Amino acid sequence: MFTLCLSIPMLAQTSKRDSLAFKFQRLESTNRFNPKDTSHINLLARLAFSYRYLDTDSLFSIGEKVLKYSKDIDYAYGEIKGLDALGNYYYSKGNREKSMPLFKEALELAQEIESIECEVSLINTLAQNYSFEGNYAEALNWNLKGIDLAREAGNQQMLSILNENIAGLYADQKDFKNALMFYDTVQKINRRLGNEVIDAETYSNMASLYKDAKDYKSAMFNINRSINTFEKNKIYDWLAYAYQVKGDIYLNQKKYKWALYWFDQSNMLFKHQIEDDRIKIELMNGMAKVYFGLEKDSLSLKYAEEGLTLSKKIKSLQGQIDCSETLYKVHKKNGNNPDALAYLETFKTLSDSLFMDKNKQSLSLLETKLHYEQEKQELIEANEAALAKQRNYIYFSIIILFILSIILFVIRRSENIQKKLNKKLKDKSEAVIQREAQLHEINKTNTKLFSIIGHDLRGPIGGLQGILKMFTDGDISTKELISFIPKLKTDVENISFTLNNLLSWGLNQLNGVVTKPKRVSLSYLVGNNIRLLSEIAKSKSIKIINQLPENPRIWADNNQIDIVIRNLLSNAIKFTPENGLITIEAKEKSDMWQVSVRDTGIGMTAEMQRSIFKDSSNITTYGTNNEKGTGLGLSLCKEMVHKNNGEIWVESVPRKGTTFYFTVPRAQNRYQKAS
Repeated sequence: MFTLCLSIPMLAQTSKRDSLAFKFQRLESTNRFNPKDTSHINLLARLAFSYRYLDTDSLFSIGEKVLKYSKDIDYAYGEIKGLDALGNYYYSKGNREKSMPLFKEALELAQEIESIECEVSLINTLAQNYSFEGNYAEALNWNLKGIDLAREAGNQQMLSILNENIAGLYADQKDFKNALMFYDTVQKINRRLGNEVIDAETYSNMASLYKDAKDYKSAMFNINRSINTFEKNKIYDWLAYAYQVKGDIYLNQKKYKWALYWFDQSNMLFKHQIEDDRIKIELMNGMAKVYFGLEKDSLSLKYAEEGLTLSKKIKSLQGQIDCSETLYKVHKKNGNNPDALAYLETFKTLSDSLFMDKNKQSLSLLETKLHYEQEKQELIEANEAALAKQRNYIYFSIIILFILSIILFVIRRSENIQKKLNKKLKDKSEAVIQREAQLHEINKTNTKLFSIIGHDLRGPIGGLQGILKMFTDGDISTKELISFIPKLKTDVENISFTLNNLLSWGLNQLNGVVTKPKRVSLSYLVGNNIRLLSEIAKSKSIKIINQLPENPRIWADNNQIDIVIRNLLSNAIKFTPENGLITIEAKEKSDMWQVSVRDTGIGMTAEMQRSIFKDSSNITTYGTNNEKGTGLGLSLCKEMVHKNNGEIWVESVPRKGTTFYFTVPRAQNRYQKAS
């Protein structure tokens, strides 16, 4: 009976699409469809978007026609709609490499024809795309741009949507306080709009937020309000989402039978009416969790694997994380340890990638940007008030000509006010720009730090945690644990070396290191580092030859140049095969010493030589014996050499060897200062 009842409103939902299709078919059948008629093209565009969550293949084929017909007659609005339709098709398939250029091309066209309506809509689409792929910084920037345009155009509906997008970004970061603050703004705008469907969409998203915050009473109140509205108005794509959220609320409370009931309602809509893979992934994983709770492991595996397959298809990182976690738990419960470990490693790797703290730091820029906008608005309003006052004096001068001298005085006074206001605006704008630049540099530093920590420290530590967990759980024996010790020793040594470099580089970036030059014996630094690294070189039968002249003296910071020499020697050992040779030399060049570290290693290509010292280069590399490095060492060398007024460069031939050169000031009898 439920299926019978559901089919009736489903037919009602498709009536609008069928009406559009009927109009188009009638035009074609009577040979009255004219591909050069913009009203016919607009009809075709509306028909394409009516298939957006129902039949993406139809969306694509009709969107192609809209784009072709519009280009033939140079109809910019039609081209925008065609590009938008094709972009939505590729986006729904998870192919953002194709969808994003199409959306951006459509946005450029909208800006050319000054269609703010299209521009705001496309900005919203781009923001949602970036948010879906986990790039919250770009999502935030696009939402802020959209809010400016929507406010300028007085588009209250888009203001509601864009503010709700920002609330969603905070909710994704589990920052419920700020998310609710933006939802308050959204609800104020919604009250002005007076549209119950828009209200219901907001209630659904707020219900999801309250569910994550474990406020199940508020979550249930909001989701029930939204479901009533969606059922009444037959909005079935949102209704499928609302059913799924309600199922999640029951699932979080371990009320598995009720959760399964509402998931089944949502799944029924997906089978008969809706095509939205993003929501379907959450539904599949939710059903997998329900069946796991009901101890129906075979069904749990089925739905979790279906969700994972769909996540990979559309490249949903969050979907892969959630489904991998569920599959790990099911396989672990059933004693399938190899598969459980594989899914656990996938879950941890993807989680580290998605939840890097840089996204949360990017959101912190919002307060600065909003503060800047507030200051700018206050100055603009003061400026407008001053101009209005000036106009009033001018109008008054037309009526009372005999007080011309007074009017001239007032105009002069107003000009002075204008200049002062402009100066204040300029000063505050420069201050805000400087603050933004500082925040950008801090974010850039933190992003690099977290990238290194995430990829080169968490990996070995995560492996160690996984092995220890398997040992404590009884999944591996003591003998098997001992077999892992050589690998763990290598990982710990890599972590130690990386941490030393990371601490030095991090303090340097955060202005925690001050360069203090003095007279230093270069021979002492080189000899010390040769002794320090001799055991590693000996393990590979590598010979290190010190060809420095007698007691060369340099004017530099002792610790910083020590770090440079140690990193260059360590790299030479890592990339030199067994029985190789490393030579260290120093030559006088005017008032500088030119130091070189030459090896007979694997060498580098020209492309590698161009990119090796770039700030953005932090790619993990592996030596001849699979030794691991972060790429941080050379960045650190470059910064340390530059702080001591020197230069660093490389010369290399693939399969023949590499030579790193750096210069450092020669010690003199007068005072020298490093940068």
